[in-house]
Amino acid sequence: MAEGKHQLTVTDRQSLHITGVVQVLGYDEDEIALETTRGILTLKGKNFNITSLSLESGSLEASGQLQALDYREEKGSRGQGFLRRILK
Repeated sequence: MAEGKHQLTVTDRQSLHITGVVQVLGYDEDEIALETTRGILTLKGKNFNITSLSLESGSLEASGQLQALDYREEKGSRGQGFLRRILK
């Protein structure tokens, strides 16, 4: 996972501005999945529309009705943590 700043701004649950975006993992009108510099971010809602995306600057703007968001560590990191704990 890339290190760096990450910021998520939500206005009235309708407008999103996100920085620290590394790549878009998936997108449809009900869900946006992103890899950010701080983990995997999944946004769930309705009528999502990505209005601006720049992977060079790491920014994304979207509109729609935000209902939930979820952060997860990068794939595989959970299993590594588990192995570290049992092998102590």
